[in-house]
Amino acid sequence: MGQLTLTAVTRTQGATQALKEGAVQPDGCTLAFEEVPVLVHAFRRMVRELAYDVTEMAFTTYLAAKAHGKPFTALPVFLVRGFHHGAIQHGAGTDITPLDLEGQRVGVNRGYTVTTGVWARGILADEYGVDLSRVTWVLSGDEHVAEYVPPPNVVGVPSGKDVPAMVAAGELAAGIGIPAGPGMTPLIPDAEEAGFRALRERGYYPINHLVVVRDELLARHPDLAASLFEAYAEAKRRYVTALAGGAITEPGPNDRMYQRVAEITGADPMPYGIAPNEAMIDQLIRYAVDQKILGKPVTARDIFAAGTHDLTA
Repeated sequence: MGQLTLTAVTRTQGATQALKEGAVQPDGCTLAFEEVPVLVHAFRRMVRELAYDVTEMAFTTYLAAKAHGKPFTALPVFLVRGFHHGAIQHGAGTDITPLDLEGQRVGVNRGYTVTTGVWARGILADEYGVDLSRVTWVLSGDEHVAEYVPPPNVVGVPSGKDVPAMVAAGELAAGIGIPAGPGMTPLIPDAEEAGFRALRERGYYPINHLVVVRDELLARHPDLAASLFEAYAEAKRRYVTALAGGAITEPGPNDRMYQRVAEITGADPMPYGIAPNEAMIDQLIRYAVDQKILGKPVTARDIFAAGTHDLTA
């Protein structure tokens, strides 16, 4: 592989900082990063315009894009993880339980395929027995993958209406992925600890973002996938080492979450590769099928670049 210059987008955060600053570089290529202040706009441009060579992307956006033949493939580089028990809010003046959502309308920030929404609905179904087909999901936006057609119980917000305001006013029973604040209460009590308890008891540790690469580049440069994987992995290793060693003097919410994950698991809080993440990959695929985002199951090896199947970091 000769020296390539690839256009790239990823948010600057702990696990990517060394890569963004150039302290870590992939063998055989240079990543020319473009700054996109609202990262989801980059997801949309990649799906609709194939705008970049390499980009961060929400996992379920990728699953939907792959199902509709978009010519890019993921690396098992998982840049963002988190817990979504706290993503479901309801109006502070209401007193409801998850099962009370059946037969009601529930708002969803942006599209039905947004990854946070998929995980949160999975929690409602798996942990609380909610029949998701008995809820009408009210979207505040559209889908990144324009070809995707949601199930019949998914509708758009009425013209002139605002999903968070509708939740606060009680016009919607709850909302997923909407801003927390005055007039809002988490549907699941003590949501942060509920997430960590799920991690402790059954290894539940959702994946939100990964990295995708244009198929044309992967085909022309067989070593590219592994080279990119290793560069992202080395940047992540430096971050995890700094996190464990107390070198991050002003940790933010994500830093503190990863520290807590490391305490609970005794392991790297950001493992890359299929093998250490296969259970969570399979679970998200199951949720995507159950929620009618995918028409049929796929395997991890179906959706990740061949050169990365046996890599871990």
